[in-house]
Amino acid sequence: MITVRPAGPGDGDVLGEIHAVSWGVSHGPFCAPGVAAAGVEERRGKWHGVVAEGGEGILLACLNGRVGAFARFGGSTSRAGVAEIHTFFAHPDVWGKGVARVLLMAVLERARDAGYGEVHLWTLRDSAQARRFYAKNGFAETGRTHDHDFGEGPLLALVELERAVPGR
Repeated sequence: MITVRPAGPGDGDVLGEIHAVSWGVSHGPFCAPGVAAAGVEERRGKWHGVVAEGGEGILLACLNGRVGAFARFGGSTSRAGVAEIHTFFAHPDVWGKGVARVLLMAVLERARDAGYGEVHLWTLRDSAQARRFYAKNGFAETGRTHDHDFGEGPLLALVELERAVPGR
């Protein structure tokens, strides 16, 4: 059974673990080894502070009571009046089990309830798995791209995807 709930004060460890493991698998191969290791550690520790600040806009998806994925969303940092999925990660243990799709639908429902008609996000250009997931769930590439510097090593290209919020 898959359930979705808001993040709470005690969720920093599980958020950090999911983010660290999934980021290491999805982004790590594209980074220099030292950058990948530092990125994993930074993600493992950052969520206690985020949750302590209120953790608004963070949803957790649980498979049989165990947290397997999370998303952080809210107003766009670059497009007025549009919602943005700022962070979306699922632990590799739940890939292919429907957890991410249920979580994404919950995020879209919350965006609709907040009055948004459209949502966008940025993902790695070279992450075929992420791009397939978002395309399968109604997202289309906008044609906008930018490079992101995760530290030493090559810049990584990001692509923007968007979709309408259902029911708007």
